[in-house]
Amino acid sequence: MTAALPLDGLRVIEFTHMVMGPTCGMILADLGAEVIKIEPPGGDKTRRLPGLGIGFFRSFNRNKKSVVLDLHTPAGRATALELIGQSDVLIENFRPGLMAELGLDYDTLSARFPRLIYASHKGFLPGPYEHRTALDEVVQMMGGLSYMTGPPGQPLRAGASVNDIMGGMFGAIGVLAALRERERTGRGQEVQSALFENCVFLVAQHIQQYLMTGEPPPPMPARVSAWSVYDVFSLADDERLFIGAVSDRQFRTLCEVIERPDLADDPALATNTQRVAERPRLMQELRQTLRGWRLDELCARLEAAGVPFAPLRRPDQLVDDPHLRASGGLMPMDTDDGQTTQVVALPLRMGHRRLGVRQPLARVGEHTEDVLSRLSSH
Repeated sequence: MTAALPLDGLRVIEFTHMVMGPTCGMILADLGAEVIKIEPPGGDKTRRLPGLGIGFFRSFNRNKKSVVLDLHTPAGRATALELIGQSDVLIENFRPGLMAELGLDYDTLSARFPRLIYASHKGFLPGPYEHRTALDEVVQMMGGLSYMTGPPGQPLRAGASVNDIMGGMFGAIGVLAALRERERTGRGQEVQSALFENCVFLVAQHIQQYLMTGEPPPPMPARVSAWSVYDVFSLADDERLFIGAVSDRQFRTLCEVIERPDLADDPALATNTQRVAERPRLMQELRQTLRGWRLDELCARLEAAGVPFAPLRRPDQLVDDPHLRASGGLMPMDTDDGQTTQVVALPLRMGHRRLGVRQPLARVGEHTEDVLSRLSSH
């Protein structure tokens, strides 16, 4: 990628770990900013997480430089201050109070660097909960998302770090807005993004549903569907397929595709309202018929007919997804151990291009000498 990127010339210094803060930095880095990740001696512990955390570092730290500093020493803090003074944006997501203990909080830094934009990622925005330690799972439980995801009586966290990732996204949006405002005022500001408030935003529609109806919304697995055909069906060879026919036209088309014209001609199933009332009978008919269809053949026919459908896929199956590969959604990246992996691109295009990987994943402290030598010469 040789063309200029939107944030070329912007310098970001990042004090982060885990997912939320690194996501914010990665978005800015993908957009062209020079992002300098400050790691402690030995490196960010996120690099060595096992289990479901094993992919965190590679997923959210591309296109960054790595500088090792010991912030618990006067020399390390002094060097950090020099770097901050040459940066446009600071990103952090450490526990509440830690940056203040280090003298790197916004109030302290803004007095010295009034143009600095300071993006803080926490569990909670200021309020009664702000000193609590939060995790994605914590806020999913207290923010209503787990209740809405699981069946009644069985709250279930979403199967990805949705609040961490979206919290980083909102942090990046705030940074971009603050940069625009700085063009007018000449001053930076603090941007705050938080897991709990992010989760509440995710369930905003359900809060509004309650305010409009006075009835608590049921969990999604127990919801009353607005459409008669909006479910997962078992096909031949125990394959599974979601089908959503959300209009009268789509229902008639579905009946043609699965060769059940009798259902389309049934006057008791003429409208969606009638079909919802007849849903138990209709679903029994559909499930019995669809058991005889093979997945590939049915998908091809549904796609040609314009009926919404979705095969159930695991994340590992997406590595070979033809659309992701053709659209540039998966990109090769050299890793910090000399290998190559595939990473997921930001889900957008700008100027007919996907934002790509510009450099190998940084090794611990790989850019320390280069970055600090430019400090001393400054």
